[in-house]
Amino acid sequence: MSAQRHGFSRRSGLGLGVIFVLASLAPNVAHAAGVAPACGGSFSDWLVDLRTEARAAGHAPKLIDAFLRSAAPDPKVLQADRAQGVFRKSFLEFSSALISQNRLQNAKRSATKQATVFDQIVSEYGIDPGILLAFWAFETDFGKVQGDFNTRNALLTLAHDCRRPAIFRPQILAALTLFERGGFDPDQTTGAWAGEIGMVQMLPRDILAHGIDGDGDGRVDLKTSAPDALYSAAHKLAALGWQSGEPWLQEVRVPQTLNWQLSGLDKSLPVAHWKKLGITPQHGTLPSGLTAALILPQGHQGPAFLAYPNFQTLFAWNQSFVYVTTAAYFATLITGAPPLVPGTPPAILGTGQMQALQQKLAQRGHDVGKIDGILGAATRAAVQAEQARLGLPADAWPTAELLNRL
Repeated sequence: MSAQRHGFSRRSGLGLGVIFVLASLAPNVAHAAGVAPACGGSFSDWLVDLRTEARAAGHAPKLIDAFLRSAAPDPKVLQADRAQGVFRKSFLEFSSALISQNRLQNAKRSATKQATVFDQIVSEYGIDPGILLAFWAFETDFGKVQGDFNTRNALLTLAHDCRRPAIFRPQILAALTLFERGGFDPDQTTGAWAGEIGMVQMLPRDILAHGIDGDGDGRVDLKTSAPDALYSAAHKLAALGWQSGEPWLQEVRVPQTLNWQLSGLDKSLPVAHWKKLGITPQHGTLPSGLTAALILPQGHQGPAFLAYPNFQTLFAWNQSFVYVTTAAYFATLITGAPPLVPGTPPAILGTGQMQALQQKLAQRGHDVGKIDGILGAATRAAVQAEQARLGLPADAWPTAELLNRL
């Protein structure tokens, strides 16, 4: 991304004060009354409507013309959007693919190289370096792979597409604001297919709200400055509610006599209560005075974790339970935890089986959302309810046995 030349101090963001994250699906102010943004149809006609909205937002016509001069939809963006097979992998599959000894060593080398920056971030924001290193590693492999999609065209393509226009249309106006301030080149700024920019992959509205000049050179450059990227990520997490000094994820041992219906992100209990139920840490000690949810990414026969309030904050970065759990687990490895105990969980259902399961769950009155073969939060909740009804271990992990019973 081109430099944002505002001369803000390290402790200053870039203004706006608006927290936007992909997970929140926050609508643009213009559509807050419940009117969905225009999408689909002729791209040129759609641009006319976008120009009208941009002018209403206070942007000068000449600026809008310059921003959109060579704009064009990018079919490769839609291909990437439709091909997110990663969300059909199990936690153990996904974490094995993303976490390696080499990546762990690179994380530790990056921690050493940016030690002064991380010390300052801990002091100012209270964000543990392990979390920032995990996202830095997964998003761009420490800045090496930032994406080569034209950001403006990617955002235009996704906003024009009718799958998620409410997410991406506001990002176009944010990119236009960055362009107005000299911090975005519509023809040269590149990044991920979904419009994220820089080492930690932030969307334009995130950059406006949380961009920080971490290296003190008077500008915010998330593509080439590691301090800027790390400070900006820390500022975002702090704004989202990260609590300094608190854990985020801890592997635990769980007695097989536990009532598995107590598991799930929506069922936080005091840690003292979990202790009374026989839950013990795989390493270290359980903290006192906190609440936590027991999560079983692959059911009661797989790994088990206590997820603390800071873990919930991470969903503002990415909606995927598997991605967030993997990033949080990797962060524990970076900070010295031993590898997890994988257990012997049943294999994840294939896409066709998962779709069949979702259809059966929907027929029984459960709201599982789209029948897409993805094990999302709604499907997990429905699975757990049906497991309990059928007298199966209610651990929210779908199995072939459950499918057959239904």
